[in-house]
Amino acid sequence: MDITSDTHSQHISRQFNQELEELKTHLMTMGGLVENQVLEAVRALLEGDSRLAEKVRDRDRQVNDMQLKIDDECTRVLARRQPAASDLRLVLAVIRATADLERIGDEASKIARNALSLIESGTTVRGLVEVRHISEHVRKMLRDALTAFARFDTELALQVVREDEAVDDEYGSAMRSLMTFMMEDNRAIGPVLSVMWILRALERVGDHADNLAEYVIYLVKGLDIRHMDPDQIDEDALKRRG
Repeated sequence: MDITSDTHSQHISRQFNQELEELKTHLMTMGGLVENQVLEAVRALLEGDSRLAEKVRDRDRQVNDMQLKIDDECTRVLARRQPAASDLRLVLAVIRATADLERIGDEASKIARNALSLIESGTTVRGLVEVRHISEHVRKMLRDALTAFARFDTELALQVVREDEAVDDEYGSAMRSLMTFMMEDNRAIGPVLSVMWILRALERVGDHADNLAEYVIYLVKGLDIRHMDPDQIDEDALKRRG
């Protein structure tokens, strides 16, 4: 059975409905937090704001605590309710999604740490245009993936999955450009390596957003597309499946 926005309002137990809705709400709250972490980490780098970078780095524990809280809620639902079918898929999808959101928080912390290093060195660095562009791209992927999860929107989720390849291409192009620059100027190796680590972290954010979108398709359709070529997924067939 497909899941729609009304599916989880059909239980006899009103309390069970509330528990499932709270899982979704807490997941969205965690998603908003990590999206903001990525935004502020990149902004700290681009604006040379060391305090903001420290704030992002130090807030990682809050993200970890949210993951533990949501996992505990999921465990209680599984133990008490023993959900089946679409309800079970929802709980499993939330557990998987929180793990990816926690890793996005880790990537934001890596960006913040490297931003601090660059700010403290006072060095003018290359690659900031690429950082800004890729960060905007992956944050949109993350935002769309969370929206797809909230709305059980498989079409939007599939768009996110297909965007990941474009991010990979942008990342590869930026890395090649920075490698060329390092070869031309040995003095730039240290700062450019920091920028490359930041770009790698952003590319990983895109990967995790892709995972979130895949969970939406699994949740709504019961279809695991993790090892499928996104271009080979038939949208019409996806609409019919369930």
